[in-house]
Amino acid sequence: MSVVVERRAAVLVMTIDRPAQRNAVNRAVSLALAEALDVLDADPTLRVGIVTGMGGNFCSGMDLKAFVDGERPELEGRGFAGVTEKPPAKPLIAAVEGYALAGGCELALACDLIVAGDTAMFGLPEVSRGLVAGSGGLVRLRERIPPAIALEYALTGARMDAATAHRWGLVNRLALPGSALEAALALANEIAANAPLSVMASKRIMAASPDWPLDRRWDLQRDMVETVLASADAQEGARAFADKRAPVWLGE
Repeated sequence: MSVVVERRAAVLVMTIDRPAQRNAVNRAVSLALAEALDVLDADPTLRVGIVTGMGGNFCSGMDLKAFVDGERPELEGRGFAGVTEKPPAKPLIAAVEGYALAGGCELALACDLIVAGDTAMFGLPEVSRGLVAGSGGLVRLRERIPPAIALEYALTGARMDAATAHRWGLVNRLALPGSALEAALALANEIAANAPLSVMASKRIMAASPDWPLDRRWDLQRDMVETVLASADAQEGARAFADKRAPVWLGE
């Protein structure tokens, strides 16, 4: 089994299980992650996904041995690891220990939030291997940290330690080594406690709005906002606030 999938209440944990290869991604991993992400979006009882790696490393990138043998890990319409070109509608958290390099860094960047053990290392070393970080690394890194800093890391292939990644805002939360998944679950549960339609709409608006013309941003978000305001959960949230009780979300 290349990916272990486990439900923890409203959270789906997807663990790449190739520790001997530092969780390098081959086509089987991409297919398994794509299948799990489809389950995440389709199951209304699931609210948040977490991607992590087995054996002390997140992911060392593309399986280069498989690549030399002619195998490609990208899936049509979905990209590397089944996610870089088509992230899920629901929030996705990367729980990073050890190496998140090359495609592994791109996989982390495809997630909405990153929680990292404080000994984790990030990097896009493709330039040192005659490759290019074409699975979103070059596009997303400059969106997450200052562009000139992102360019330096992309052109040198240097590694970024977790503390530096946290300082630049790439990593949301730092954790003690070995506890990134635990910290990611805590963050996931904070998110899962909120109204699911509101969470998904918030993610969608924040992802799309940087490309919206300034004079159209209110029109472009209006349908998404109105859908949430017209939902049963919006009514439940208001009633629960008035009744001073925890809301019971239906996701509708």
